[in-house]
Amino acid sequence: MENVRTSSTHAVWLMVSIVLVALNLRPSMAAVGPLLSAIRGEVPLSFSTASLLTMLPVMAMGLAMFLGMRIALRIGEHRTIVLSLLIIGIATASRLYLDSAAELIISAVLAGLGIALIQAVMPALIKSRYADNVSLFMGLYVTSIMGGAAIAASFSPFVLTQTGSWRIGLAIWALLALIALGCWYAQRSAVTPLPEAPARQKESFFSNSRAWLLAIFFGLGTASYTCVLAWLAPYYVEKGWSEQHAGLLLGFLTAMEVLSGLVTPAIANRSQDKRLVLAVLLLLIMGGFCGLILSPERFSLLWPCLLGLGIGGLFPMSLIVSLDHLDNPRRAGGLTAFVQGIGYLIAGLSPLIAGMIRDQLGSFEWAWWSLTAVMALMVLMVLRFNPKHYARHIS
Repeated sequence: MENVRTSSTHAVWLMVSIVLVALNLRPSMAAVGPLLSAIRGEVPLSFSTASLLTMLPVMAMGLAMFLGMRIALRIGEHRTIVLSLLIIGIATASRLYLDSAAELIISAVLAGLGIALIQAVMPALIKSRYADNVSLFMGLYVTSIMGGAAIAASFSPFVLTQTGSWRIGLAIWALLALIALGCWYAQRSAVTPLPEAPARQKESFFSNSRAWLLAIFFGLGTASYTCVLAWLAPYYVEKGWSEQHAGLLLGFLTAMEVLSGLVTPAIANRSQDKRLVLAVLLLLIMGGFCGLILSPERFSLLWPCLLGLGIGGLFPMSLIVSLDHLDNPRRAGGLTAFVQGIGYLIAGLSPLIAGMIRDQLGSFEWAWWSLTAVMALMVLMVLRFNPKHYARHIS
């Protein structure tokens, strides 16, 4: 297998830059939930409309995934990520001046487009530079994504408290994009174009049933993440918690995601067969949702802990299983772009559906029950991921 090799020093600094870039991929969405009550105080938003602030960026991420690798082929991986960080930074900073629901939604969609371009390119880049430890470095990358969500969810309410402005609480995360942009630009000599996939391997994944199975699996798993990201904090605010405490609870959940995102891939890296690890993660998520329904306040830290450990491990493991199907980095990157593109289109619907359930039934509990059933279905899907049969399904 042809891999792009870098010196150890360049590899370390490249990984630091990747972490800083990854930190920018969730704050534009994660900051909304804890501040939603303050936003709704000034901007008329039903729960269904508010769900668009999470749903539409995720849908935009799904659609833009199919463009990410094509743009990278034209301008290179490095310039693609520079462009993406600029889009994220501008979209996030613009929230200082927004006064309507439509303007908020537009800023969220623009940020989603920037996020998608990065997520389309980064798995292939990691597979090419760190081919011997893909699981570990993918875990670090995805953990950094969730770390950005944890930081934004925890500190946005603090910014609101200190400044009295939810706009500053949303826009301040543009500073992260500025920092990442400077560090990533400094790595331009280390990020050379990826090797081309062989001509015989360039066919589309749209006609491949295994690619669709991987995409649906990723989408259903990410649906639990996007729904929790959008509605966990409002769920607890409705139960009498302050925005700051609800935001800290979401921050705790994302901190557990970070922990699981680091540990789970390291454990899974010991074996080519990832099915047992995937099944355990899904059972943890089911336990967390059941707890939110049956005893949300009695063990208020336990349920976010279970959800965070499950979701935090499932996200990177879904991508790792996809990468494991192919050896060529460009081809594997194309598969993960397809998986994420279809997957995010699926996952983007979950906040809207949950918001509609809340508007119609007056509670998020039926949304949690629905997600529990989805996780049970995914346990059955896991049985299909036997590594001995990967070459049979995708080549």
